[in-house]
Amino acid sequence: MRIELKKFGEMLISRPSGREAFLAMSAYLIKDLKEDELIEIDFEGVKVLTPSWADEVITKLAERFKNVKLLNTKNSTVQATLETLREYSGLKIA
Repeated sequence: MRIELKKFGEMLISRPSGREAFLAMSAYLIKDLKEDELIEIDFEGVKVLTPSWADEVITKLAERFKNVKLLNTKNSTVQATLETLREYSGLKIA
């Protein structure tokens, strides 16, 4: 399953909007998936990503699924946010 984050906007910045995005994913995209299914999180088209939004989405996806892959992470805010999550939230995906 590929999750294109740009469908949630180009600027992913607040914890409440991240929570809302995860609830939408849970209801429509990932509700019937098994925990060992490959989840590809695609950052293509995302201009700004903050740790608060990503903690509500990326961290929760990583906790729920064993096989998570990150795609198109070249954006500097995406890289900085992922590093912050690895340091403070225990995110363990590369």
